[in-house]
Amino acid sequence: MKPKITIKIIAKELGVATSTVSKALRDSHEISQETKDRIKAYADHYNYRPNNLALQLRNQKTKVIGIVLPQIVHHFFSTVIKGIEHEASQRGYSIMVCFSNDIAQKESETIDVLTNGSVDGLLVSLAKETLEKGSFKHFNRLIDNQVPLVLFDRTHNSLSCDKVIVDDVGAGYKATKYLLDTGCKRIGMLTTPEHVIVGLERRMGYEKALKERQIGADEDIVVKIDEEGDIKKQIETLFDKDIDAVFAVNEIYAALAIRVAKERGLRIPEDVSIIGFTDGLISEYASPSITTVVQHGFTMGKQAAEMLIDRIENQTENKAPQTKVISSNLKIRESSKS
Repeated sequence: MKPKITIKIIAKELGVATSTVSKALRDSHEISQETKDRIKAYADHYNYRPNNLALQLRNQKTKVIGIVLPQIVHHFFSTVIKGIEHEASQRGYSIMVCFSNDIAQKESETIDVLTNGSVDGLLVSLAKETLEKGSFKHFNRLIDNQVPLVLFDRTHNSLSCDKVIVDDVGAGYKATKYLLDTGCKRIGMLTTPEHVIVGLERRMGYEKALKERQIGADEDIVVKIDEEGDIKKQIETLFDKDIDAVFAVNEIYAALAIRVAKERGLRIPEDVSIIGFTDGLISEYASPSITTVVQHGFTMGKQAAEMLIDRIENQTENKAPQTKVISSNLKIRESSKS
């Protein structure tokens, strides 16, 4: 069995300082590539693994990222977590996942617990109630205290921190344009209340595509879903109107729209085409399968984690907040005309 190796032993065997070994193993630019290669080869040969507890004590870091999600019912958030975990693991971090259940007070309390020495930084997708109330005191407190913070998916322009978002305007435009290109003329929309920014921006894209074809946006065929109420009944009101297509801002609304259409004896996509959002299992296995906007949640999670860890490890640089925008694409399935 190979002996247990330490930084001191590596330094002694290779005739370099312990700081040189430490920097080389962290891939520091201060060390030449030749020296880094020599040190890494030696460390790999003896299966060297850093003592994480010692690193935490020395650096006063937990090497843990806190994640606060609204909920996990949507496939999108599960793919985001996978992307975060992948990047965090690559960088030597663990993750701690919590849920706000879309409640502002629970979100604030969860953040207080996590930032009481449990994590080095936070990744957050805002709760619906936080957006509805427009009260961001708990986030401004983090920003004022220079706690590393990255918002993703559900964000707000008033918060001066790093963000990773989907191009929701572009996504809404692509979906609506596709429906128009396949001959649809009366496109209804199932969306969120206006305080939920992602729904609002997807509607902006929807209206942009209609305007290009000189079709006026009809408020009568846009249903803002109140999730406290009966979602299916609200969707049924859309099918009381004269529509030949539906653009839904998530796959649950799209799946329910298909159910309502079938109950009305409508053929999909011959009588009504339906496009949803988020390429999850519901979209793939629904009957008919649902044409959907693919959000690339894994990419979003990976980039959000990368931005946060860069902030954690370079807190003295005082770099201006950045926003990364991820584009989306359509996956055409059976629920829309080809």
